[in-house]
Amino acid sequence: MTRLPEHDLPPGRHRLLKEHLMTEIRRTAPSAPAPTPARGPSRWKRPALVAAAVTAVVAALTVALPTDESAPPASKEAVALLEDIALAAERTPAPAGIRDDQFVYIKSEGGWTVQEGDGPARLQPVHQREVWLSVDGSREGMLHSPFDRSDHAPLEKPAPGVPSSTDYRHLQTLPTDPDAMYEWLDSVSEGSDSKDEANFVLVGDLARESLMPPAQAAALYRAAARIRGVFVVDDAVDAAGRHGVAVARIDDGERVELIFDRETKEFLGEREVAVEDLSWGFEKGEVTGRFAVLERAVVDRAGQRP
Repeated sequence: MTRLPEHDLPPGRHRLLKEHLMTEIRRTAPSAPAPTPARGPSRWKRPALVAAAVTAVVAALTVALPTDESAPPASKEAVALLEDIALAAERTPAPAGIRDDQFVYIKSEGGWTVQEGDGPARLQPVHQREVWLSVDGSREGMLHSPFDRSDHAPLEKPAPGVPSSTDYRHLQTLPTDPDAMYEWLDSVSEGSDSKDEANFVLVGDLARESLMPPAQAAALYRAAARIRGVFVVDDAVDAAGRHGVAVARIDDGERVELIFDRETKEFLGEREVAVEDLSWGFEKGEVTGRFAVLERAVVDRAGQRP
């Protein structure tokens, strides 16, 4: 597989690489070659890496990131919207009686930028994906994504001691105070050009393929209101074609939009749009990635559907 030259790689190749390797790349290598992701959410990276390689990369990437002082504080509209989203999260009932031996099931669809061989980067067609994630992180999960040649493939157990792990029991230990949650984001997020960018990407990672407990979700969105450069997009469309309102941030020529239902404030998905002509193959205004959460549930075993 031919990868895009490093200086031309879109920001997703570099963002939060520690978390991408340690907590998000959980699937086994496919039996047939797959396109190289040039851009995409954390769990869609591949191939899986052995523990020694992961450890080496993590050690190399543990560096302090600067704050993006050139970005303004989050807009008043974004702060107000994120407060509404936090209030809605607080009112969401937590799963009743969830057990350690159960699995969080998430069905989604999306498509991201990939490069095949020496060809230009292109946007994947929208395709479905299902994951089953161990509630307490002690068991292998499962991935079903025929488009990616993954037919109920095993997902490795999360590496122990990773602070950005997305298993439910770990998420329950995160702060419920917004100030403490912001400090946690600052201490954990890595892999971007600035701390604000890394924090915003981590917020999206947690919203996308996890089941956040209500109190922690509310704190997360209130903490997001402190991230510099965040603003509102009044009409954004997810991979399922649903219109919503988004909180967004621009970095490296792309606008990353976290999309919420206009009425319920439930997280719908994500869209990424080029705000300038990109050297790796997209023109200003073109969509470079999109994602939609279709269903979340708790089930008794990996592979079981609600």
